[in-house]
Amino acid sequence: MKPANALLEQTGTTIFTVMSALATQHGAINLGQGFPDTEGPADIIQAAVDALRDQRNQYPPLTGVPELRLAVAAANQRFYGLDIDPDTGVVVTSGATEAITACLMALINPGDEVILIEPLYDTYLPVVRLLGGTPRLVRLNPPDWALPRAALAAAFGPKTKLILLNAPMNPCGKVFSPEELAFIAALLVQHDAYAVCDEVYEHLVFSGARHIPLMTLPGMAPRTLRIGSAGKTFALTGWKIGYVSGPESLISLVAKAHQNLTFTSAPNLQRAVAVGLAKPDAYFASLAAALQARRDILEAGLRGLGFNTLPTGGSYFITADITGLGFAGDDLAFCKTMTAKAGVAAIPVSAFYVADPPQTLVRFAFCKQPAVLHEALARLEIWLSGAAKPLRALTAAG
Repeated sequence: MKPANALLEQTGTTIFTVMSALATQHGAINLGQGFPDTEGPADIIQAAVDALRDQRNQYPPLTGVPELRLAVAAANQRFYGLDIDPDTGVVVTSGATEAITACLMALINPGDEVILIEPLYDTYLPVVRLLGGTPRLVRLNPPDWALPRAALAAAFGPKTKLILLNAPMNPCGKVFSPEELAFIAALLVQHDAYAVCDEVYEHLVFSGARHIPLMTLPGMAPRTLRIGSAGKTFALTGWKIGYVSGPESLISLVAKAHQNLTFTSAPNLQRAVAVGLAKPDAYFASLAAALQARRDILEAGLRGLGFNTLPTGGSYFITADITGLGFAGDDLAFCKTMTAKAGVAAIPVSAFYVADPPQTLVRFAFCKQPAVLHEALARLEIWLSGAAKPLRALTAAG
């Protein structure tokens, strides 16, 4: 038979699926995949239940129900001072992953170059390639994950169509500084390029850090698409409700892409998310504070066990360097061994790179109940202290 799509045939099972399956197999605490282990706010869930019974369960508008588009526009104004038209400047999508795909479909022509920043979320690269784009990779380096300005400037050229910017970043938790964002903005203006900004962790920033949407910088509003996620903001990841904000000229194209992907999302969930976006400022502040407390629990515990943790300004995740543990294999072998032997699962950070990745970094999710984090740390302590000598002899075979 004739070959199918070569790129998809070469794409393996995601590391998240692999590690989650391994966690289930060994009864491990799953600190790998980034989803909370508690339900989201009760009033939002109740709003979704009530909306199921209000006789509006047929196809909602392509771009989203009016209530949610109004709520997204209002949130943009409330939190960032952005003036977004709810009728022409918002598209509601089936999660942020679809939003990313729709935005890239709206902008990329075959042969266009797309700037991607490593470590990068694993969806980005396959979608760029499926659309015929050419990825240009720029790498942030630990431990401070500073933006390499010379390398970024060198990556831009006549064929650059856009930069795909994840801020705050998954997996490394980086929050870009105002100076770094200004540098990116200047390059976009210089090269007449666009920005697709994956900002799903926008409200999950810690330790005095502040998330600044690139769209708020001078000259960026006409060339930027901004992506948000109800799943991350309200700890309702299974609902898969995302939203894109931007200028009408670009949003109209995103809507056409969305029409050919999922067309729409569940109307009751959309209306419930609109309720969530109208919650008081105290909710959003408490959300970040609660997650920061959990980050601190995991960070202190990992450091006490010999991991070297890296700075985490936002997101669900903390990165830890395993070099000091004396493990003989790479990060993937470590994660598999830790899952099987300690009963704690994490994600090897090498999975977020295309080639020649660092091999001693592991990503832990801290969006779990404090008791779960303490139990995970206790399991790690038993494993590391009880197997200190054998640990140093372990290899990739586990």
